[in-house]
Amino acid sequence: MADIFQIEAQGILEGLKLAWMRGFRQVEMESDNALLIDTIRNDFVENSNIVEVRLIHEWCNRDWQVKLRHVRRESNKVVDCLAKTAGGGMTQLFELVDTPSHVRRLLEEDIDSSMQVASCGL
Repeated sequence: MADIFQIEAQGILEGLKLAWMRGFRQVEMESDNALLIDTIRNDFVENSNIVEVRLIHEWCNRDWQVKLRHVRRESNKVVDCLAKTAGGGMTQLFELVDTPSHVRRLLEEDIDSSMQVASCGL
């Protein structure tokens, strides 16, 4: 469990670094790991022994706006698909320039699923 937590924290950290380097100053990060989002949002960082979590907190405190949001796993199909495609062998950050059609379809499903949850007031 700690390995998954750390891997997901590393993904958020690398996303924040990339956004900063690209000049974005308003960023929204989503994760289906509620514990990770709560840990960062509610200042439980000092209790975490995971370095990436403390670094995320430091990056969030830079001169920019960062919103962290929990999304249901069912609304996160794109990430699940990309992780399965990599087969657990992702050791570096990659950027899709031309989004494959199957990923675009999943993204549309994720958006629809998120909108349904929001309209239900959850």
